[in-house]
Amino acid sequence: MIALTVNGRTHNVDTAPETPLLWVLRDHLDLTGTKYGCGMALCGACTVHIDGNATRSCVTPVSIVAGKKITTVETVGATTAGKAVQTAWEKLDVVQCGYCQSGQIMSAVALLARKPKPSDADIDSAMSGNICRCATYVRIRAAIKQAAKAMA
Repeated sequence: MIALTVNGRTHNVDTAPETPLLWVLRDHLDLTGTKYGCGMALCGACTVHIDGNATRSCVTPVSIVAGKKITTVETVGATTAGKAVQTAWEKLDVVQCGYCQSGQIMSAVALLARKPKPSDADIDSAMSGNICRCATYVRIRAAIKQAAKAMA
């Protein structure tokens, strides 16, 4: 059994230590907002927060996150940055197909939580590992800027 703290709740999960966190979230805890994209940490669809840091859950063994604070898209809106990002995403109609958006939101929230007034270079750096096949990058950048402004 591995004890995980996910979205403020402790869960005891019976799984192999090398199981990727993504599959524990989706298959054991029914938290399906975190998406599988590539399985190699290249697309960002599986991004969650581990102790506040944007982390690719598809390559993160569950054993190394025991005792850490894991946050998924299901509760990120409870934070100031999370609420600001989600509101901006809706207001600017960022989503097209939506598949990558939970990962995009998680990366954006982690950025704003540590850097509330990001430059374009900060945004580029923080979001560089998140791929949007619909190419909503212009709207994503605008939403991050709007969220930052709302937090100020």
